[in-house]
Amino acid sequence: MKIKSSTVLRNDYNTISTLAHESQEPIYITKNGEGDIVLMSVDAFENREQILQHRAAILEAEFSRINGDPTYSVDEIRRKLKEKYDNA
Repeated sequence: MKIKSSTVLRNDYNTISTLAHESQEPIYITKNGEGDIVLMSVDAFENREQILQHRAAILEAEFSRINGDPTYSVDEIRRKLKEKYDNA
């Protein structure tokens, strides 16, 4: 975990920016010794958001399976696709 004070952010932004890009991790910024904000590079943020979206989709699919929605094996899907495109 990277922790820096708001003074470092204010006085040496370039170092914090470089650290954020190199580490690809959140940097916790403190103010008066207390947690204040979290800073991260845009790339790290977008990657984190994409991972969260994937996890949400997987969780939704798992809830559907648990609730009794039909599931299909890979072989069943291949067969259905082949039938669909053979008959098109």
